[in-house]
Amino acid sequence: MTRRLSLDVPDDLLAAVQERAVAEGVGVAHVVRGILAEALDLQHHSLFQVSTSGALVEGVNDGCVSVADLRRHGDFGVGTFDGLDGELVMLDGRCYRARGDGRVLEAPDDALTPFAVVTRFHADRAVELDDVGSLASLIELLDGVRTTDNLFLGIRATRAFERLDLRAACRTELGVPLVEATTHQEEWSLSAVRGILVGFWSPTYSRAVAVPGYHLHFVSDDHEQAGHVLGLRIGALHVELHELHDIHLALPESESFVHADLRRDPSDDLEVAEHDAHR
Repeated sequence: MTRRLSLDVPDDLLAAVQERAVAEGVGVAHVVRGILAEALDLQHHSLFQVSTSGALVEGVNDGCVSVADLRRHGDFGVGTFDGLDGELVMLDGRCYRARGDGRVLEAPDDALTPFAVVTRFHADRAVELDDVGSLASLIELLDGVRTTDNLFLGIRATRAFERLDLRAACRTELGVPLVEATTHQEEWSLSAVRGILVGFWSPTYSRAVAVPGYHLHFVSDDHEQAGHVLGLRIGALHVELHELHDIHLALPESESFVHADLRRDPSDDLEVAEHDAHR
């Protein structure tokens, strides 16, 4: 969530801020936010993650961090809940749970997550994408506007969608591997719905920790529909991008994590669990 702040500053201070903005190729507002965050010791351009994708793949799905704690580290993000009981979508500081039965509830502060990724979202830049078409086309277009393959990227995209194919993981027993658990997920489609895509792009080298590539969730403007995005159809899309270069990883102290065998490359299992032929 952002608020407008107006203030008077001396000419020399304004000139210094403008000079830095030109040197860094960003807007004045971006420079001011960074200076304020640094002065107040706030996390800026930081990603906070609970556990690892490899642990989730191996069935370490018992919740270890509360929604209240997540909010201390960000106002925007994705994840899941204890026992894979639904999809987590955080937007403007509010945390939603998309259930397998189609309900969307605002998650209480004491709800637990075994895996989540959050940040304080501030758009570094915005782009208008035309003729998006499918999710595969969106991914190709986003690949074209990314400036690097090595930094994490927060993605917020809005518009009215012609169609969305969504899924929500259903609660499973603790310890069940992700691929097995998601064979029981609920999938459904929405038509003519307006809302926001919330998600991240993670570099290939992070595959043992993050979900490599694009990981997108959706929440409708009325907060009554949400889920993990499997496919979409849309014409144009307004996309805001937030580069992340400061990573904080909170590892669980649970017995299930401490004793899990995390040596295996989780990439193939993540591809099966996270994506679908709808693309």
